[in-house]
Amino acid sequence: MEKAAHRRIAGLLGTLGALLALMLAGAGPAAAHATLESTDPHQNSVVATAPQAVTLTFSESVSLSSDSVRVLDPAGKAVDTGNPGHADGKADTARVGLNSGLANGTYTVAWRAVSEDSHPIGGAFTFSIGAPSDTSVSATALQGAKADGLVSALYGTGRTVAYAAFALLAGVAAFVLICWPEGATRRRMQRLLMTGWAALLTSTVAVLMLRGPYERGSGIGKALDLSLVRATLDERIGTALAARLLLLAASGVFLSLLVGQLGQPARPAAQPGGAGTTGTGGSAGSAGSTGDEEAEEAELRELEQRVAERPQREARLGLGVAGLVLSIALAATWVGADHASVGIQVWLSLPLGMLHLIAMALWLGGLAALLVALREGVGAQVVDRFSKVAFGSVAVLAATGVYQSWRGLGSWGALTGTEYGRLLLVKTGCVAVMLGAAWFSRTWLARLRAAPAEAAEVEPAAVPEPVGVAAAHSEDPLRQAQLARQQAARESAGRERGLTPTRAGLRRSVLVEALVAVAVLVVTTMLTNSPPGRVASEVKAGAVAPAAGPAAGGAPAPQTEPGRTVELKLPYDTKGRTPNAKGTATVTLNPARTGSNEVHLALTGADGQPVDVPEVQLAFTLPDRDLGPLPVALTPEGTGRWSGTAQLPLAGTWVVSVQIRSSDIDQTTPTQQFKIG
Repeated sequence: MEKAAHRRIAGLLGTLGALLALMLAGAGPAAAHATLESTDPHQNSVVATAPQAVTLTFSESVSLSSDSVRVLDPAGKAVDTGNPGHADGKADTARVGLNSGLANGTYTVAWRAVSEDSHPIGGAFTFSIGAPSDTSVSATALQGAKADGLVSALYGTGRTVAYAAFALLAGVAAFVLICWPEGATRRRMQRLLMTGWAALLTSTVAVLMLRGPYERGSGIGKALDLSLVRATLDERIGTALAARLLLLAASGVFLSLLVGQLGQPARPAAQPGGAGTTGTGGSAGSAGSTGDEEAEEAELRELEQRVAERPQREARLGLGVAGLVLSIALAATWVGADHASVGIQVWLSLPLGMLHLIAMALWLGGLAALLVALREGVGAQVVDRFSKVAFGSVAVLAATGVYQSWRGLGSWGALTGTEYGRLLLVKTGCVAVMLGAAWFSRTWLARLRAAPAEAAEVEPAAVPEPVGVAAAHSEDPLRQAQLARQQAARESAGRERGLTPTRAGLRRSVLVEALVAVAVLVVTTMLTNSPPGRVASEVKAGAVAPAAGPAAGGAPAPQTEPGRTVELKLPYDTKGRTPNAKGTATVTLNPARTGSNEVHLALTGADGQPVDVPEVQLAFTLPDRDLGPLPVALTPEGTGRWSGTAQLPLAGTWVVSVQIRSSDIDQTTPTQQFKIG
């Protein structure tokens, strides 16, 4: 029977290893987070004749849908042929054909795609045929990459539940294997394991169904559209979700082996004894031989105990290796389709990302298991083992977290100037609170160790069945209910009889850690959904705050009239130490009306003198219509001066953003509102 169990464990290890190899083989490196690099026709250009197609080129491979690229005429009518594809089979391009006989005027191109790191991206730009013109485009036609509110909320909830379920599944299994093998026999611990497995399965299916509507900005009714599910499975994140479902099937086998092997009581060692082991004489020689016999008996008992425990030790070793491989494979389904799979140092970020997730699961999932174990009356030895595991997990989390932060931020300014950076600060604060609660837990643990009577494990109280209960159960329903209440009270008293003040304090501090862990998981999900350092996120963040009006502390946007020049001054500070790190960006628009506008940009330092910077980018966004960012191609005109042409097709409250990089690592993106029309 033991050999059969070992063969099942070996088969499970082989299956998990093969799945892990396939997943890691598919998680190849990428160049960077997807951005639009060029278009044909060029942005804001004026062409003499109508083009046959519109082509977009990105910095990395993108996935397209049937409406990823749309072209609208000045009246807002679609003039593209639909069903865009990759130009010449190149995965980093998107091309859509145009109808013949297009009239002169300004045309708007709205695009939406999925980057290689599984994040939806989108934007818009304009070009003109013959000459620029006014244009009127409906807001629904330019929804960009914005998802439906309900779908976005459900999708984010599903991802958060998936993180929590993985932590519960992997952390509780590790707690049982490393800290408390006897826990596999306890009902509460078994329920905890099954809750993690079922929640991860449910959330994975939900994310798979919601991914299509989330990418395309459609409603919840499209969640059951099988064509969208098939399209999702063709993407990298769909492959990762499908692999996760296969791994969950393997994890079901693992859980059955875990409970089946560790849940069996150890074989008792044979007790030595017999006629030859008890002496009846009183001679001095007999007394001397008795001491030798007792030593031999003690050695024999120790040897027999090791033999009796050997099957469980081997089972724990095999299950531990299988659980480790399974945890690595499950972690790869996240990092293989997220930020870690693209950008710089992919070869390093992938394994460190998996290590970060596993350490998180050991700590957070172990906390949930420890709460149950404390309720079951475990001794200080079990808590001490978990304390060592948690300490190692926190050390790994700190090291890998610092690397991920450096990789995701790129500069100190992004820590406060981007949504990603601000979320990272919130997560750091939550982890600091958890570490504070963990310090209190270690204090309570030290007190528990100092009291041997409290440190011992509390054995479950045996509750004898009262005489005549069976007869009472069958004859008197009221008596049956009374006996049931008495039974529950006795069981509750048995559970709580070992709850000393020290144990109660330890449970409270562990509970605080577990509650804060929920907040950490929520912020982690928001981090994975936030593209690090993107200009679009900064522009939207800058647009939301002034939208609240003067009460929010923002100055009202300057009113302009058609045909009149407007000048916008945007103070900036990249937090660097170079002379160009702080100053003012002045943007001038002429004639400040819908259509084509001549744009001039000037950068001056703190002393009012023109300064040059290694890189500067200018873009316009119309948040109310989800239009933009519309970048402006700038031409240098001297020290700290640039010019270009901007197409502003609609009237409304626009947001201008100027991305300024003063050195290799220092940059900022000031924004300001202004009105057209």
